[in-house]
Amino acid sequence: MTSKENILKLNQNLDEIYNDIKNDSENKEFIKKGWNPLYFVSATSQILIIGQAPGLRAQENGIAWDDLSGDNLRNWLGVSKDQFYDKTLFGIIPMDFFFPGKGKSGDLPPRKGFAQKWHPKILSNLVDIKLIILMGNYALKHYLGKSLEKNLTLTVKNYHQYLPLYLPLVHPSPRNNIWQAKNPWFLKEVIPDLRKIVKDIIKNHII
Repeated sequence: MTSKENILKLNQNLDEIYNDIKNDSENKEFIKKGWNPLYFVSATSQILIIGQAPGLRAQENGIAWDDLSGDNLRNWLGVSKDQFYDKTLFGIIPMDFFFPGKGKSGDLPPRKGFAQKWHPKILSNLVDIKLIILMGNYALKHYLGKSLEKNLTLTVKNYHQYLPLYLPLVHPSPRNNIWQAKNPWFLKEVIPDLRKIVKDIIKNHII
């Protein structure tokens, strides 16, 4: 088991990385707006959630997943808000820590190279990750690479092959309700397994 002293050091490292992100010249335009990097994690986080990038509302409020998508995600996980925002249980690390702006058909994608630059530094200080939940094509492509199926639906349908570390999901936005209706196996097969895995991790969780 990792000592308390080592965990303290790892959390100090994470604080230093956070400040490095704030001081990075590539992020100065966001910092000028009064925005902070939007992610949260602890050295002892058990479950990591990796999505795309914060929306404008989340960025301005400083709270990730505090919306209908977050409600859906917590329902999928079978957890309360208190559990979800407990950094010793859940870490949230999107592919970009700043709202990238609006495009013609929605939010712009996360910046290229951002996750490649910062994720390894953060992950190297996480000592107790039991599960990494990947949501959306950017996270899936980055972390699963050549092991991806030919599309997101097939990747999620074949989630078993990525366990025990990774579990791919669609985004929990209400806009994906149509996709769920077309793919009833998702709620019948994937979500029960997800809830069981999460429940077992929480049951064995030691602060």
